[in-house]
Amino acid sequence: MNLFDYTRPASVAEAIAAAQAPGAAYLGAGTNLLDLMKGGVVTPARLVDVTRLPGLDRIEFLDDGGVRIGALVRNSDLAHDPRFAKTYPAVAEALLAGASAQLRNAATAAGNLMQRTRCPYFADATSPCNKRAPGSGCAAIGGATRLHAVLGWSEHCIATNPSDFCVPLAAFDAVVEIEGAGGRRAVALVDFHRLPGDAPERETDLAPGELIVAVRLPPEAAGFSAHARYLKVRDRTSYAFAVVSAAAGLRLNGDRIGEARLALGGVALK
Repeated sequence: MNLFDYTRPASVAEAIAAAQAPGAAYLGAGTNLLDLMKGGVVTPARLVDVTRLPGLDRIEFLDDGGVRIGALVRNSDLAHDPRFAKTYPAVAEALLAGASAQLRNAATAAGNLMQRTRCPYFADATSPCNKRAPGSGCAAIGGATRLHAVLGWSEHCIATNPSDFCVPLAAFDAVVEIEGAGGRRAVALVDFHRLPGDAPERETDLAPGELIVAVRLPPEAAGFSAHARYLKVRDRTSYAFAVVSAAAGLRLNGDRIGEARLALGGVALK
């Protein structure tokens, strides 16, 4: 493992300042980042531990009917919150379909958005990978690609996004709250992740040092609560990433569909 600095800031502002250093990375639960560090896939020069930042571990039901999920809310806490699960059943189902119970007890909302692809060529530091080492090539193209992208891929990368949580978030217009040196901004979840194009190393809309502070679901998302599901097809039901998944929601007007939402997972990098 490479040598790195470690710091534990006391506020969001301190965290953002610390993350301005070249090669810095935010550390939450570390369920993905630490594995990649141990394998030599990523080599951050500084870890900025955000696990004790105040105010980021709350589920807030807003006056307008929406909900704000703090960046440090644990996946299991969110999925098992009775009010949240009743109002956003597809999101709760997606969370419970992800990883194992032990990992869900540690993993966070923001970390879920930031997890890296599970492409085995990306995870193998000896394989060419444009995402890990831009310009080195893509070993996945021409390799074993059953779990790779069928939409939005490019000649530089055919990896997929592994998140279950993001699929219903995309279907129901979630927004990501981001804070950086220039202040706070909001980005639609569907615009947060990037397709590979000719720069697969750029995976999100985050600028260097920016920090996810929350995820919001709008009031309209609650209107699908009676008819919303998340379905995941995988090789091993107990614990595996999706071969393909789908989040679907209907808002009915009597016996007619007033509005329908559909998002697919496991088929593209976003």
